[in-house]
Amino acid sequence: MTRRNRTARPSSRRAVSALSSPDPLDDRALTDRGLDLPERASGRILLIACGALAREILDLKTRHGWDHMDVTCLPAILHNHPEQITPRVEQAVRRHRARYDRIFVVYADCGTGGQLKAACDRLAVEMIEGPHCYSFLEGNTRFAAHGDSDLTAFYLTDFLVRQFDAFVWKPLGLDRHPDLRETYFGHYEKLVYQAQTDDPGLTELARAHADRLGLAFERRLTGYGDLEATLSAWADPGSSSC
Repeated sequence: MTRRNRTARPSSRRAVSALSSPDPLDDRALTDRGLDLPERASGRILLIACGALAREILDLKTRHGWDHMDVTCLPAILHNHPEQITPRVEQAVRRHRARYDRIFVVYADCGTGGQLKAACDRLAVEMIEGPHCYSFLEGNTRFAAHGDSDLTAFYLTDFLVRQFDAFVWKPLGLDRHPDLRETYFGHYEKLVYQAQTDDPGLTELARAHADRLGLAFERRLTGYGDLEATLSAWADPGSSSC
């Protein structure tokens, strides 16, 4: 019995070690730290993106075989601090510029008031078109077509459905003061879940978030919208840059 226990210990330690290894695509890690370049990055093109888009971008990269493209992401929580996006993107571009033939920024304006576009123009790098990720994930043309019917809409993506408490509930203090819900969301009428994947579990979770906010629920299966088309164009070495 003693020998059997001793034999099992190394494999048990390996199992514990494997279980404790951090997952770089863990939502909490993407929120707080973003995504570092892989140790053996060898691409010629670099995508500097929001951590909230990491899974989608890597899925597209794998699906299309874009091995010549590397990806690094800034912390997704910058979504709540848009004034920090432009300087962080500028810093990332300057840090990696010498290593890559071309760099692209996978951010729309995202609340920067045109500052990110101005910075990208100065740095001669191209960014994705659109006012924010909700627009380009649905497709900018389709999103704009909703017009006034979406003026009272509150949007969630797959990532934000999973990280609702970290990005919405807790930052607004609703975990401590639920009575503030009407103050923050009284002018909204519906929660629009822009589903990148057809996941029943995420749909039910999004519906539960709508109930918590006292909003009607609408689900739109958007897929990757303009994100896929834009990355496809960037992946082509013959495409033009700003």
